[in-house]
Amino acid sequence: MHANNEIGTVQPVAKIGAVLRDHSAYFHSDAVQTYGAYPLNVHELGVDLLTLSSHKIYGPKGVGALYVRDGVPIEPLIHGGGQERERRAGTENVAAIVGFGEAVRWMLRERDETTARITRLRDLLIGFIRERIPGVILNGHPTLRLPGNVHFSFPNLDAESLLVSLDLAGVAASSGSACTSGSIEPSHVLAAIGAASEERGAALRLTLGRETTEEEVRETVERMARVVTRLARV
Repeated sequence: MHANNEIGTVQPVAKIGAVLRDHSAYFHSDAVQTYGAYPLNVHELGVDLLTLSSHKIYGPKGVGALYVRDGVPIEPLIHGGGQERERRAGTENVAAIVGFGEAVRWMLRERDETTARITRLRDLLIGFIRERIPGVILNGHPTLRLPGNVHFSFPNLDAESLLVSLDLAGVAASSGSACTSGSIEPSHVLAAIGAASEERGAALRLTLGRETTEEEVRETVERMARVVTRLARV
């Protein structure tokens, strides 16, 4: 993946692609998280295949895009028809595809300005949390991370109690990615980067979007600080 959907770290995909070119290996990258935040150039990244999703740029859910470099053979996902250049049989969802295209046009007009604004709010959120909640651990790269991703560990706190308390306080957060919502298992991502088990058990992800305001960031931190202080006394 171009960027991790849980801790937000942007991976050195271009460097990986350069290595793989010397070994005649096909290279696919999941760029769902970075599309809309950064310019993507498949030639600079050195990828043979690249996947994108509409919903990450505020387009319709259930539609995406696959880039395939000329000459790269792929097996059809669904057999039986010639749609999607014989790569996926079945009638296309035309309305969703058109909506995706319109979302792309809006995104391209606003991307640089929106990314800069969200990055500033992200850094404010990280700074405010560190000031108000001592002992927290920022997961992922401090700067090479998605503009709207903040992921912290809260040592010695129970993840479920933290999430429930924040929800009751009006703060929407998750313990991992949306793909693993509802799971009570410790984060495999934090385990992979060597985080201690007590840190993995109290991990929290906050995400910012194009409508997030600085006032909301400040209010979120104040509510989080009150919740963490109360739970630490239990």
